Amino acid sequence: MIMLASPLIAMNGEAAEAIAFYEQALEAKVVFKQTFGEIPEPKEPISEEIQKRINHSVLKLGDAEMYVSDKLPGETHSVGNQVTVCLTVDTTEHAQRLFDALKQGGEVHQPLQPIFFSPAYGIVTDKFGVTFYVFTKRPA
Repeated sequence: MIMLASPLIAMNGEAAEAIAFYEQALEAKVVFKQTFGEIPEPKEPISEEIQKRINHSVLKLGDAEMYVSDKLPGETHSVGNQVTVCLTVDTTEHAQRLFDALKQGGEVHQPLQPIFFSPAYGIVTDKFGVTFYVFTKRPA
């Protein structure tokens, strides 16, 4: 039985920058962050450059969690739609604030606008290549 499904965003050395960006853009709270250099008893020596990369992080977005980490050099990494995140908020103002922050340096695929199932819905890929669907619930 699945207890919790959380998006994991794998970066190629930009995880620390992405975490700082998501703290600002998504109002995320970092509840855990560990670099490769902080791993207890690594199996093999780690270069200074790799020690600075993020091994694992947990960000809280409301009641949800999102993980952001770096791949090790040589691990396969591709930028694009390998991960998409749907952000559901209660107000169009909140949706607009998140959307505006995420589009800085990114690309808007669908402007934030009313649509038949939402008063504010849009799709944006941020400057790290992660696509977000921003969605405002219709009042009950």
